[in-house]
Amino acid sequence: MMAWMTQDHPIFTESIRRIRIALGETGLPFLEQQVLERLVHSSGDLFLGALLRFSDGACERGLEALQQGAPILTDTAMAAAAVAPMAQRSLGSEVHTVLKWAPEAAPPRSTRTAAGMEQAWRILGQQSPPPVVLIGSAPTALEVLMQQVALGAPAPSLVIGMPVGFVGVAESKAHLAASGLDQIRLEGTRGGAGLVAAAVNALLRASV
Repeated sequence: MMAWMTQDHPIFTESIRRIRIALGETGLPFLEQQVLERLVHSSGDLFLGALLRFSDGACERGLEALQQGAPILTDTAMAAAAVAPMAQRSLGSEVHTVLKWAPEAAPPRSTRTAAGMEQAWRILGQQSPPPVVLIGSAPTALEVLMQQVALGAPAPSLVIGMPVGFVGVAESKAHLAASGLDQIRLEGTRGGAGLVAAAVNALLRASV
């Protein structure tokens, strides 16, 4: 364990202790438990566990990819900012946002994040291992990623799919569930930049 992890703020340590007591025995494997605890800590919602889904071995494969140098690709600058400090302190993972590749204006019948994802994946998807992808706000970007994979592009090492909202969100999560991709998913309308960051930060903490 790295030295900084032995110096967690007492409030964080006490929060996690109380969360574990409140959650009780979940039966989750270690990494999945870590993700759940960080999500609850970030949201203050002890009931998120009922919405949380993991594909088999997703956390382990995502962690392995990060340890092998996989970059992290987010749909928003907010998510990237929330991940960057932990990425730097742990593995030094590169953190990108699709907005780096997005046009200044949204294309007709699309969004800037969707267009950015299409361009970003043409470049970052060729890396080995491919990026861990975080979607907390943009179901359109998630849809574009899945479409590209269906057309033969490399699959991401892990998708953390937690877009928040009411338009296109349920559909994108259903498509992700059926995609066969390694994934951590939050059902329903809940999600957001803070939650996808919390999930990958749990893996980053466990990586060292």
